[in-house]
Amino acid sequence: MFSRILVANRGEIALRVIRACRDMGIEAIAVYSQADRDAPYLQLAHDAVCIGPAAAAASYLNPAAIMSAAEITDVEAIHPGYGFLAENSTFAQMCREAKIEFIGPTVEAMDLLGNKVAARQLAKKARVPTVPGSDGAVEDEEAALEIAAKIGYPIMIKASAGGGGRGIRPVHNKAALLSSFRNARAEADAAFKDGTLYMEKLIERPRHVEVQLLGDTRGNVVHLWERDCSLQRRNQKLLEESPSPHITPRTRRKLCAAAVRLAKVAGYHSAGTIEFLVDEKENFYFMELNARIQVEHPVTELVTGLDLVQWQIRIAAGETLNIRQDAIKQRGVAMECRINAESPEHNFRPSPGRIESFVLPGGPGVRVDTHAHAGYMVSPYYDSMIAKLLVHRPTREETIAVLRRALAEFQIGPIPTTIPLHEQILSHPDFVRGDVDTGFIERSLNIAKRTAK
Repeated sequence: MFSRILVANRGEIALRVIRACRDMGIEAIAVYSQADRDAPYLQLAHDAVCIGPAAAAASYLNPAAIMSAAEITDVEAIHPGYGFLAENSTFAQMCREAKIEFIGPTVEAMDLLGNKVAARQLAKKARVPTVPGSDGAVEDEEAALEIAAKIGYPIMIKASAGGGGRGIRPVHNKAALLSSFRNARAEADAAFKDGTLYMEKLIERPRHVEVQLLGDTRGNVVHLWERDCSLQRRNQKLLEESPSPHITPRTRRKLCAAAVRLAKVAGYHSAGTIEFLVDEKENFYFMELNARIQVEHPVTELVTGLDLVQWQIRIAAGETLNIRQDAIKQRGVAMECRINAESPEHNFRPSPGRIESFVLPGGPGVRVDTHAHAGYMVSPYYDSMIAKLLVHRPTREETIAVLRRALAEFQIGPIPTTIPLHEQILSHPDFVRGDVDTGFIERSLNIAKRTAK
């Protein structure tokens, strides 16, 4: 087992990894930008190193600065968290060359799965259903028109190297295809330095369901069941839950078995998540594999009782995954609300600023993962998420009831947050029935605006 790990991230995930290290008797080394120099969680680390100015490109996205911090603190491994460099194979290769263990999948697996076209072809090899679409990259507008005519509208244009909702364009007719194709290519090139696009049939009103996996370096892979992530805005998740409501046990088993097959074919190890779209008839289609720990991993931790971050560390240290698949059960229902410093009333405009009031909810089954506190300055330089509120109770009805109460207790001021939006979601009859899809937020907000008028 490692004796010293560098945590190459910030905020709540940095705190989460630091705590996992301390629980395992491992020294955690934190890094921080000048904007985060007063973060209280730095005091929980064995040591902390400044890696640059506030801008992420000069600090948390600067591989050279992080490697320098790793070398001067003599760590054996680096945990990248999520976001920033977590799925950057170049950074993972730098770790390999420096003889520092990257706590995540191999460079080869990251390169393979980070390319959406290659990942789609791998899914087909593993007999995992994929959305009808192009066989590979779409070279130009003429090819796009031919493929659209073949698979039929509506379609979805996607960036091969995409993520975070960028480089994605829904297209409902031929007239919109050419401009959407050009715009998606320009956005993908600007965001990822790769303008490669592919096309899929647009699945209307789908559920977004993902399967959590753990795999070791000896080829053992288990699934930790699924999470429903259908509550989204701009392709960014807002609320997640497990188990997924309104899918049958048979679909659940098939979905999880498909995810395990794909991970084994890919030779994947560490924690990872395979995302699927599920249509109204419970047909499911592979979307992508996220080669990292995810924001919503605590949802799975609550229903399975397993610590995913500790297992990431153990697997990276060479331990065998000694968990039997039939021993991993879903117990109760867990939900997570992402509390963001945003104003939903103003098109989710970020609301950076100082938090003056910060009162956490509590009670049985309530968990809050956060690095924020009274006096904390929400920076304009980073992601707007300031907390994750989770509830785990025996039934979905109880979980919703406790989550409503916890949201009412949660006080963050004076900056706007997404707490009122979550209260609205949890009171909506469609959500209470579990009858939601990826377009629910837009529809429910439209209803709210018409009602308000």
